[in-house]
Amino acid sequence: MKTLMLGNEAVARGLYEAGCSVVSSYPGTPSTEITEYAAKYPELYAEWAPNEKVAMETAFGASLAGKRSFCGMKHVGLNVAADPLFTLSYTGVNGGLVIAVADDAGMHSSQNEQDSRHYARAAKLPMLEPSDSAEALQFTKLAYTLSEQFDTPVLLKMCTRIAHSQSVVEPGERVEPTPKPYEKDGAKYIMMPGNAKRRHPVVEERTAHLAAWAETAPVNRLEPGRDHSVGILTSSTSYQYVKEALGDTYPVLKLGMVWPLPAKLVRDFAAAVDRLVVVEELDGFLEGECRNLGLTVEGKEHFSPLGELSQNQVAQAMGAAPVPTISLDEAIPARPPVMCAGCPHRGLFYTLHKLGLTVLGDIGCYTLGAVPPLAAIDSTLCMGASVSGIHGFLKAAGHEWDHKTVAVIGDSTFMHSGITGLVNIAYNESNATVIILDNSITGMTGHQQNPTTGFNLKGDPCTKIDLESLCHAVGIRRVAVVDPYDLAACRKVIQEELAADEPSVVISRRPCALLKYVKHNPPLKVNADKCVGCKACMQIGCPAIAVKDGKAQVDDTLCVGCGVCEQLCKFDALRGQEG
Repeated sequence: MKTLMLGNEAVARGLYEAGCSVVSSYPGTPSTEITEYAAKYPELYAEWAPNEKVAMETAFGASLAGKRSFCGMKHVGLNVAADPLFTLSYTGVNGGLVIAVADDAGMHSSQNEQDSRHYARAAKLPMLEPSDSAEALQFTKLAYTLSEQFDTPVLLKMCTRIAHSQSVVEPGERVEPTPKPYEKDGAKYIMMPGNAKRRHPVVEERTAHLAAWAETAPVNRLEPGRDHSVGILTSSTSYQYVKEALGDTYPVLKLGMVWPLPAKLVRDFAAAVDRLVVVEELDGFLEGECRNLGLTVEGKEHFSPLGELSQNQVAQAMGAAPVPTISLDEAIPARPPVMCAGCPHRGLFYTLHKLGLTVLGDIGCYTLGAVPPLAAIDSTLCMGASVSGIHGFLKAAGHEWDHKTVAVIGDSTFMHSGITGLVNIAYNESNATVIILDNSITGMTGHQQNPTTGFNLKGDPCTKIDLESLCHAVGIRRVAVVDPYDLAACRKVIQEELAADEPSVVISRRPCALLKYVKHNPPLKVNADKCVGCKACMQIGCPAIAVKDGKAQVDDTLCVGCGVCEQLCKFDALRGQEG
């Protein structure tokens, strides 16, 4: 029966139908839901790994054992997993191995706009790129066939629009392949230099075979057009924009496998049209490959390498009529992202701001601590970089900075890649103060469990990493725990740890205010007679507080009664309802 599915849900369905056995991923928008949907199938073992490198290595282990496996991540997560990725190209697989990577053109929830197609070329791995949910399911199943046929991991490239949009899918039945027996084969799987040298020619030969397969593969299809003055080469969501903007005006070569490229198919298509135009988001990847084939091609002179494309960008570039759009008569006011009402990070960042500290930040919802009025973060680079970065900063800046610089990192990010940075601090002895923002969940990507929460992906109780013991174990003697709702305690502990002449960790511990099991206090009330309109309560940037007619107001539908604003009011105008 046909049904609507998100692209990510369709990938998960493809895993199920293809007989995948093991799924290991790290959450990252826009890839997260693939693994969350996969976990709903009892036939699949699914887990959150501490990071993407571990996830990919876990998937490799399952493949080595002869079962079909999967790992998923966002584009920057593939950077973390690049080490095993490149060598997996040499080892090949036993059971099929599919790696999904979801790019985020437009940076809806990312720190860069990298184009993951470059990884396919660099690692010499095939990459499939669906353009809707039906293809997401179909290509996932095909990826396993290709993986086992050509002895290779297969990259499945998603993007935000395909991952998070719905289209019609016709689900099928699960077919479990016969597990492949594990047999010792050191020449194939032990990648010491002597073996690796013999595997490299295998990789090159495989690429040639894959390119030959791509020439007649149904995933690469030619769609006729009325006007052969232009031919359009495209893929993924760009294909949808082309069809919506241009219909069947021009012939289209729609690629489902974007690497390796079907050279003859592309050359023949180019020969059949007067102008070859490549429509693609971000980098001119396909355009560059066409030039490598000696073709005259147009592309990025018409389409920006920045952000997402749209139907009307395609229409404008091709001289077509614009696609009708819906617009409002009035401009929509800007709504910059803010921390949620009751967010446990707010009090901590307020304290850091008031102390005038230099703060090296990290990746998570707490990155919003950089936004005014808190404005308490000086840098954000990548997962774990705050902890490694503060060590380098203090080694370079001198001891006068030891007592006015901190690093902040979330509990999930600390488990992902902050631990090794803390080991470096202890081992190479910088006087760093690291603050772990422990909100008991992976918050930014929608409340996924992590090794510090005590529950696994399916919600079952499991081993819970004790952060205090872990920090002590790597050589940090000073470890303090503080409640970020208590501003005075936060200030006292941070000042004490900054004053110490040795590295220290402060654990700011309070569960995310949006967790279902967290019980909130009644909303605070404003005593209008006592409120003088000083706006001190506005300094924390809480969306539950506003000022109207010179008086503070609290939105009862947002306020969770955390009491942080109450501690800022010198006139006792903000009180809990019991007061």
